[in-house]
Amino acid sequence: MRVYLATSNQHKVAEARHILGRYSIEVVQKDVEKLEVQADEVEVVAEAAARRLCEEGEELVAVEDAGLYIDALNGFPGPYSEYVYRTLGIAGVLKLMAGIERRSAHFKSAVAICVDKSVEVFTGVAEGSIAAEPRGSGGFGFDPIFVPAGHLKTFAEMSLEEKSALSHRGKAFRRLAEWLISRGPRPLEAGHQPSGRRP
Repeated sequence: MRVYLATSNQHKVAEARHILGRYSIEVVQKDVEKLEVQADEVEVVAEAAARRLCEEGEELVAVEDAGLYIDALNGFPGPYSEYVYRTLGIAGVLKLMAGIERRSAHFKSAVAICVDKSVEVFTGVAEGSIAAEPRGSGGFGFDPIFVPAGHLKTFAEMSLEEKSALSHRGKAFRRLAEWLISRGPRPLEAGHQPSGRRP
């Protein structure tokens, strides 16, 4: 089985391949123009992007959006995590957290896929806390400051295997895989190539 992941983020592609490969699902990266969606939840962002792809005639193309929700900051940066990472960076977020004892946070991932001209959305949540300082060189984004609940290492200090077993993205993609498998093989999956049109 093959699915297409609409992203220019190589880290997302690597994680998706690691997770879905265990289900014998091949992941092919598909470069698309970024569809800007402003919403308070990552589910809405992912679903809107996948629906746009559906309207363009795409099939079996998935979109993933994720956010870091920090409790002491009222859920900030949430769905704006990518923008905040580019502008404030890890140092800026840690500065906002300076002197705050309440460090609880969670990552949320939403994977939306266009199948049979309709959109399905799968989510995953990883509870944890914000570290006092960045640690580790793996992963991407805010991984160096996120410590999953029950563990001492940040996502960035973990191997891809360790992170995928615990992460929000791992949970969301596993739910996608289980749903795809439950549908059974379809003729579309055997030879479909997505169109070259961009959303």
